[in-house]
Amino acid sequence: MTEAKLSDLEQRVCALIHEQDWLDLATDLIACGQPLSGNALDPDQPPAQEEAIAHMVAAQLAGMGFAIDMPVKRRGRPNVLGRIKGARPGPSLMINDHLDTYPVVEPEKWDKTNGDPYMATRHGDLLYARGTSDTRGNMASALIALRAVTAAGVDLSGELIACFTVDEERDGTDGSIFVTQELGLKPDYSITAEPTAWGGPDGPWGMAISTANSGHCLVEIELRGTKGHIWRPDIVANPILEAGKLLGDLEKMPFTHVPHKFMGHTPPICSVVRIRSGLTGEIQFSPDTCTITLSVVGIVPGMTMDSVLQDIQQVLDRSLGGRNDISAMLRQVPGSLFVAGTEPVGEAEEPVATLAAVYEDMRGEPPRLNRKNAFNDTIRFREAGINAVTFGPGEDGWAADNEWISIPKSVEAARIYAVTILRLLQARP
Repeated sequence: MTEAKLSDLEQRVCALIHEQDWLDLATDLIACGQPLSGNALDPDQPPAQEEAIAHMVAAQLAGMGFAIDMPVKRRGRPNVLGRIKGARPGPSLMINDHLDTYPVVEPEKWDKTNGDPYMATRHGDLLYARGTSDTRGNMASALIALRAVTAAGVDLSGELIACFTVDEERDGTDGSIFVTQELGLKPDYSITAEPTAWGGPDGPWGMAISTANSGHCLVEIELRGTKGHIWRPDIVANPILEAGKLLGDLEKMPFTHVPHKFMGHTPPICSVVRIRSGLTGEIQFSPDTCTITLSVVGIVPGMTMDSVLQDIQQVLDRSLGGRNDISAMLRQVPGSLFVAGTEPVGEAEEPVATLAAVYEDMRGEPPRLNRKNAFNDTIRFREAGINAVTFGPGEDGWAADNEWISIPKSVEAARIYAVTILRLLQARP
């Protein structure tokens, strides 16, 4: 931290943020309400229940002096909204994060936490557990930043809003969509505390500011052939074999799009997530159906569900052209949402300008600006017309097992959040 570039007030607030406080809070947040808060993207799985973690976060905010509201769209899934009105007119700034996590399906693979994915375990400068990087470790950074700002007894302009949502892992229907579209939440600026970190632990590291997000959607291809006995593969049309040939074409296929300045880590691309075929009790027969489920990721503005389906249909037509023994049905996965890519917030606009200036003052170098290649609530806030960005200490890599977060980055992020709040809301001692 470059203290010479911080005001006396900013230095005093940063001095209230300690590593042990972050560790203690992150450990408690990670354990709270798990595994009920695991929220699968699969539309056929039950939604998460975030009630326990919501009440814990609401209690934290209430202790800081926030006025609390807990609006609910679906029973067992309260969102948390906290507000502190400033002493003078000014902009409204929202600090956001989400209360649900990824589910854990194979806990035996979590050797860094002794087989318990929800037991936060430190190894060197890294903390391991489900929810460390996505996103209760980031949440802890946001909360201790809010705690430091409120504990300093400063006068703010405008309004400071803390918004902690449910259902982020499944695109925000009961969370960010609900609070923006149905409740009309629309602050001037929003910072979502989600993973944007890069580098380390032994080399240079930092945290990008994601000024835009890529979108995604789920697509299903059902191939149909003919069922036949395993002794006579020569007289059947096996859709599994056709699926195998098709996968390589899907992996390499281009999608119709206009390149943008910030393209994300990948261009628009297919990610194959599931193949289903065959029936229990019929291993004597080759099946007559095979279903491929794709996640199309890296979606940028201008792409639509129709354009995605049209592009994939062209691949199917080329692959199956001339065959009448194999047919294909293509559709969006029922119950899933199409998420469009967002336009970036300009680097001269708020909150990017202030957040970037604080980062440079504290880190000694300007932050990277990018498009985050994943969904988070920033997308729904941008759709509501809010100048919303993403910035956080978690790693932008999403480990399926042995999820982790950097402790030094998490403490640094908390200080950057705190100083950004002070500057954007023109804090006075």
